[in-house]
Amino acid sequence: MELRQLEYFVAVAEERNFTRAAERVRISQSGVSAQIRQLERELGAELFDRSGRTATLTVAGKAALEHARAALAAARAVEQAVGEVSDLIRGRLAVGMVVGCTVTPLFDALAGFHRAHPGVEIALLEDGSDRLVDGVCDGALDLALVGTATAAPGGLPALTVTSDRLVATVPAGHPLADRPHVTLEDLRAHPIVCMPPGTGLRTVFDRACAARDVHPVIAFEVSAADAIADLAGRGLGVGILSSSMAGAYRDRLTARVIDDVDAPAMLALVWKNTHTPAVRAFLAHARRAFAGASSRVSDAG
Repeated sequence: MELRQLEYFVAVAEERNFTRAAERVRISQSGVSAQIRQLERELGAELFDRSGRTATLTVAGKAALEHARAALAAARAVEQAVGEVSDLIRGRLAVGMVVGCTVTPLFDALAGFHRAHPGVEIALLEDGSDRLVDGVCDGALDLALVGTATAAPGGLPALTVTSDRLVATVPAGHPLADRPHVTLEDLRAHPIVCMPPGTGLRTVFDRACAARDVHPVIAFEVSAADAIADLAGRGLGVGILSSSMAGAYRDRLTARVIDDVDAPAMLALVWKNTHTPAVRAFLAHARRAFAGASSRVSDAG
């Protein structure tokens, strides 16, 4: 059994597709398939069910996945420990960010980290916040920038980047534009443009509505703040954003804080542990980048 076989196995398990896994590990699909077959022969069990359109883990595959990830992590730790002693960090850093992310301090942190540690390969994955948190929890990601309704999503250590009230955004001339205050009850008369379930902002909104037994009509679900603003600006619905998001559209939209939504929508950088030098180094860059931004930054773990 070789480490590269475990790497290919984990890649196929996470991508659920041999072609995408081959692109990820940068070898041919036939090479990945051959190595997985060899690994299965050595283990005496099939790891994947190949009968469908996607490669799904068998019972044996599910049992092996966590241990394969642990073995790869241990091998990276050995490399990084040696590199740290010799004052050079190497390895791979997998970072996730919520879909539609426009938080430039994250990119500043990535750039600063890359300049300081060019020997580390950086992988960046965009996904929904819930799936990113799961990725950090199961070790597929080292860190992730996520939208959240709690200070410690998934029970993970977190650096809170922003903590904002929810606002209703509407164009000039809209019935809510001239109101000094807006409540959830006011929103019932209007279609809503909001982020999809699984995002921190939507979780805050849904929980507040459920607590007050208000059931607004969600007309449009989109992942990017720009799309919400564009749809709201065209009169297709009331856009639900955080106050910091809405600030970028003040030239064309009026934002009103939703008075009876007390819980904030937060953006946070989460991680599972700091055992590797690369994670510790990136966190240092992230703290500096976010602390230097105009956003209010607080440390939640």
